Amino acid sequence: MERHRLLAVLLVLTIAGAFILTYTGCVEPSTTIKKLGLFYIENSYYGNYSSMSPESVTAIVWDYRGLDTVYETAVFFLAIVGGLAVFRGLKPLRPGRGEGLTGIARTSTKIVSVMIIGASASIALHGHLTPGGGFQGGSTLGVAFLLLIPVYSVYAVLSKGVTSEKLIAVRGLALASIGIVALLPVFKGLELASNTRFYPSHVAGMLISGSLFLYNFFEYIAVAAGFAAVFLYLSLIEEGEGSE
Repeated sequence: MERHRLLAVLLVLTIAGAFILTYTGCVEPSTTIKKLGLFYIENSYYGNYSSMSPESVTAIVWDYRGLDTVYETAVFFLAIVGGLAVFRGLKPLRPGRGEGLTGIARTSTKIVSVMIIGASASIALHGHLTPGGGFQGGSTLGVAFLLLIPVYSVYAVLSKGVTSEKLIAVRGLALASIGIVALLPVFKGLELASNTRFYPSHVAGMLISGSLFLYNFFEYIAVAAGFAAVFLYLSLIEEGEGSE
């Protein structure tokens, strides 16, 4: 009880302090853009170091500071590996057919799933044009799996040939493709992770921003497959658990 009171007092003092500092003018926001931020704004689409992307954040995370994103992707990869390791050796029950939910739930899930897939693809494949990207799109696509598993039952999903092993393989191929996209310019004598100096900025008149489109696409596949694999493992019943 005392701890809750202390937290409440700290919250009130923090809010009150923020209001006081704001209205007294003791803390004022900066009116100028720092040189590093100005560089990104001026060069993401125009400029001598252009990534040919109007979406500055995507240009930063995949091009100007691409190693940061590689590290973040590696952390996610290791997190998925750790999650799957927990379920290593799991022996699921495999009945002939899962029951799932009612026909109304299934029909509505079909409609919603198609909308989720379309939205996720738009978020990922337009990540070089508008806010979004491969990770956000892949996370959104993972929601579709999260809907299909309880509505149709995990065994219905497995009966369609969608297994954790296949999803893990797809995730591995997508991550390997990200590395290949980054390394290909080296074979032409260009620096590592070159963008528009090696990859075309436009295809059939459409802006793809060089390698940024490819990075977002493969990240989209890798993230979606990783989440789907974990969701499937979490949905499986360990052999003997039901009988107990």
